[in-house]
Amino acid sequence: MNDSLKGKTALVTGGTKGIGKAIADKLSNAGATVIISARTKPEESSSGHYFIGADLAKAESADLILSEIKAKYGKLDIIVNNAGSHLSPGGGYSILTDQDWDNEIQLNLMSAVRINKALLPLILENKTGVIINISMNPAIQPIWDMTMAYSAAKAALNAYSKALASELGSKGIRVNTVSPGLVKTPQMELAMEEMSKTLEITVEEATQSIMEKLGGVPLGRPANPEEVGDLVRFLVSEEASYITGAVYQIDGGSLSVV
Repeated sequence: MNDSLKGKTALVTGGTKGIGKAIADKLSNAGATVIISARTKPEESSSGHYFIGADLAKAESADLILSEIKAKYGKLDIIVNNAGSHLSPGGGYSILTDQDWDNEIQLNLMSAVRINKALLPLILENKTGVIINISMNPAIQPIWDMTMAYSAAKAALNAYSKALASELGSKGIRVNTVSPGLVKTPQMELAMEEMSKTLEITVEEATQSIMEKLGGVPLGRPANPEEVGDLVRFLVSEEASYITGAVYQIDGGSLSVV
């Protein structure tokens, strides 16, 4: 798929590390001009991606990103809404405050809603384009004592993505959702190290315990971020020109529902 995205301009939010960085690199390798956004500038300045500093949990960030893209590039073909994070504490409904719920919704749902609303007019000028919203498996299989508010926000993102795909299909814009399971990001590795120290077990045992908490992973390991990036690269390409309104699980088979 070399040069399959040549001439395309893509925005990847949360594109400085983990899944977002892998997606940005894969799109760039396929020939796209890639813009990344995050709260802090990436440590690696050699990525070649154009960086826009923005906190996507804040409403004004979408207009800031739009104005900078219009000024520098004047066009946009692809949006990958990857910015998101599990922010709230575990423990179930009684632990979660109104602020916890709002934090999850602002970052994991409204960041994508606002980016799409601000930037879609730029994409619509082309009469073709692609939006990928990055969800997570807990949207479909929540864990009550770990991901209640996060799962609710991501489930809302899934529903929003389906509705947006229905609205934009006739205008030449495709919208799909990619839903990873457990992914070996730097954030996950740090969490596993902390868990291993707390429980006095190995990192491998900590990782295995999380996989078991998720109901098991038939392939026996977390995903690499690059594997998620490969799926996104395919979905934004012309090879996926008849795919819209779909949710793609990439979880090693861990999701236990059909």
